[in-house]
Amino acid sequence: MEFFRIKKDIPFMRHALVFNIISLTTFVLAVFFLATKGLHLSIEFTGGTVMEAGYSQTADLDKIRKQLETDGFSDTQVINFGSSRDVLIRVPIKSGQAGESARISEKVGASLQAVGGDPQIKRVEFVGPQVGKELAEDGALALLLVIIGIVAYLAFRFEWRFAVSAIIANLHDIVIILGFFAFFQWEFSLPVLAAVLAVLGYSVNESVVVFDRVRETFKKQRGMSTPEIIDYAITSTISRTIITHGSTQMMVVSMLIFGGPALHYFAVALTIGILFGIYSSVLVASPLLMWMGVSREHFVKPKKEKAEGVTEDGACV
Repeated sequence: MEFFRIKKDIPFMRHALVFNIISLTTFVLAVFFLATKGLHLSIEFTGGTVMEAGYSQTADLDKIRKQLETDGFSDTQVINFGSSRDVLIRVPIKSGQAGESARISEKVGASLQAVGGDPQIKRVEFVGPQVGKELAEDGALALLLVIIGIVAYLAFRFEWRFAVSAIIANLHDIVIILGFFAFFQWEFSLPVLAAVLAVLGYSVNESVVVFDRVRETFKKQRGMSTPEIIDYAITSTISRTIITHGSTQMMVVSMLIFGGPALHYFAVALTIGILFGIYSSVLVASPLLMWMGVSREHFVKPKKEKAEGVTEDGACV
């Protein structure tokens, strides 16, 4: 399915060096912010208290946040959970507060009573620092396994140059997402980690489509150079890219606008990942593929010349 077809190939590879410099600059900046500011981890990773309260009518989240801040609970997350009458409160753990979950929950309960509305405490849970550390380690392991799986799949389906190009482009996307969260100090939670893993798979899909067209064109066209073949592959898949990423982005924007605080950063991570996924698949992975020297010889096996006086079945004449 195509909305349009571009007849003349766009010379992307003519500006490959410029695109690579831009990519390297953004990558270095993201690494710098990660190293200097770090991620603002949620209580799933750092530990803290989670409380769920129910109201008989719509809860005033702004008043609850202000009251908790007044009572000394900074960086507390207050969101609707399920409905406008159910509230989820996350209180991060602070130094010296380990093992004081009961006292913290009592103080939060008193703050809710001060706001009014007759809140009913439905659930109180405490996430210890050790559990948070294990979640962080498991998340990093999951990310590593996904990367290894993608490299193995691409190396099996294409060639090692394609695998290396794709994984560098995908890591570029992941580091950029993390760089945004570090720079703006957005909360990095388990849903955001899930979004990062989703972006890895989503971004590589676009690279596979372009790479498949590159391989197909190498086999069919003999008189085209490597940059021309890559330009053709990117140009011929632009319509598909717009349809796929456009429809996906509409759903993500819907979550961003209507999903509320619970889905906000999840949708933000996906939005950044989708936008940079398009950029990296076209303007990072493809130039890297060209710099690595991919050519027609990697896909088309040379024909073996027959010895003089030998027939096709190997018999001598």
